[in-house]
Amino acid sequence: MTEQPRPSRRSLGVPGQSRAQEWQEPAYEPLEAAHEWQEPEPAVPVEPEPAVPVEPVAEPAEPGVPLRAALEAILMVVDEPATEAHLAAVLECPRAEVAAALRELAAEYTAQGRGFDLRLVAGGWRFYTRADCAPVVDRFVLDGQQARLTQAALETLAVVAYRQPVSRSRVSAVRGVNCDGVMRTLVQRGLVEETGSEPETGAILYRTTNYFLERMGLRGLEELPELAPFLPEVDDVEAESLEGTMIAEAVAAARAAGGGDEGDRAVSDC
Repeated sequence: MTEQPRPSRRSLGVPGQSRAQEWQEPAYEPLEAAHEWQEPEPAVPVEPEPAVPVEPVAEPAEPGVPLRAALEAILMVVDEPATEAHLAAVLECPRAEVAAALRELAAEYTAQGRGFDLRLVAGGWRFYTRADCAPVVDRFVLDGQQARLTQAALETLAVVAYRQPVSRSRVSAVRGVNCDGVMRTLVQRGLVEETGSEPETGAILYRTTNYFLERMGLRGLEELPELAPFLPEVDDVEAESLEGTMIAEAVAAARAAGGGDEGDRAVSDC
């Protein structure tokens, strides 16, 4: 068996000294190479993007509910005219914006010829059937039965409307008959209501209600028609008074001159 040659031994050398033919590598890079100074790159100016104008969007009364739709929904369920101030408070919107929307809706319904319209009556807004559709509504709702006010009730209501606040005794004096029962009927129907008492006599005073204005289609009492066109002319009143005076004087003269028969003939001649 052939013996393998042993490798030659290398001298370990002296501690602290390098051995011959040994490659020496530095443990660290030179300081100049590791920290070489580099010139900073010049900053490139960035132009700001132009601001895009944002148009203000009116917030709806409720999230997802436009103002006009909210007004229509409320006015469909009211049982009396709703004021602009009340609607603005409920919807938390400016009163001017609510008023403008209501007028736009009213004009739109009128232009489209709807069967209903939006009216400002008694200080508030409410839906009403259009006057052209009244015959159809009467046939459907009333079915030929109409509860109308009597002539006495209409006269009493007119006196209260033009003389309010007024007591029942004053109304009776104007009409010339007792009107206690008629006044109770008007109160029960919601057309007249109590409004305090008279300081001198303690009599209860009455006035018309908002329901009266609503039924009459009036915004306020100032829209009541003037009484002057319905009153007789002054000349006619004076003529009737003068004619009555002349007849009375003729009757008195005839009776004084010739007795009762001639007086009766004088009256028949007049």
